[in-house]
Amino acid sequence: MSADLTFTAAMVQMRTALLPEPSLAQGMKLIRQAAAEGADYVLTPEVSNMMQLNRKALFEHLSSEDEDLSLKAYRGLAKELKIHLHIGSLALRFSAEKAVNRSFLIAPDGMILASYDKIHMFDIDLPDGESYRESANYQPGETAVISDLPWGRIGLTICYDLRFPALYRALAESGAAFLTVPSAFTRKTGEAHWHTLLRARAIETGCFVFAAAQGGMHENKRETYGHSLIVSPWGEILAEGGTEPGVFLTKIDPARVEAARKSIPSLQHGRRFGVADPRNGPEHLHLVRGSA
Repeated sequence: MSADLTFTAAMVQMRTALLPEPSLAQGMKLIRQAAAEGADYVLTPEVSNMMQLNRKALFEHLSSEDEDLSLKAYRGLAKELKIHLHIGSLALRFSAEKAVNRSFLIAPDGMILASYDKIHMFDIDLPDGESYRESANYQPGETAVISDLPWGRIGLTICYDLRFPALYRALAESGAAFLTVPSAFTRKTGEAHWHTLLRARAIETGCFVFAAAQGGMHENKRETYGHSLIVSPWGEILAEGGTEPGVFLTKIDPARVEAARKSIPSLQHGRRFGVADPRNGPEHLHLVRGSA
């Protein structure tokens, strides 16, 4: 790592299988490729271990965090390659009735620096007839998470969290220079919103945004959008994938965070404000958090 604190970030785009074993083999191969191409920090997508829509099959293959073989293998790989390895998320057993969608930031010595449970659940009926009820299987998280890298602070989020900008502002106000959005966006919602939302989160916060994605038609017939992105604090797309699995990387200069925030210091200008509803009168003024 150079003295100016620049580093190379890599997005690993996957097409996760139904079972953990082939998914792990795919992930390990792509992470090795990223490291061979000079990556210091590597991010994988949401549900890097398995993409199961069938509840019975999902719970048959879930492991607890302590017993999960994928997590153990990835911790060993981070230590072997001496990289910061960020597993976008793994589906893990939370209880007899619930799983958890958990992200892991792993240090070059194999230790877990931070973990984050996805807060916002994707419960939706799409116009094309697709329906998802993430809350039926997963326990939502309740706490935003920020951690330290050698190059600055990093805020952890997952996929559907992207649609809730208050989370990203809170992370930026807590010192995050990098925001992570490992995802498995559907093709339909990805085509409509993926680029716009990721660029908006970067511009609003003055942060780099790292978004490794699932891409293509999966074994369970769910089609994900792909297009893993690295976005600058000014909203520029620095690296982008297509729909196939692969590695997409670029050099990151953390000094660009301060430069963007000096140009547009919106993080300093947030104010508390009220929302007046004329139907209910001024006594029903609703206070909204505008800034810390």
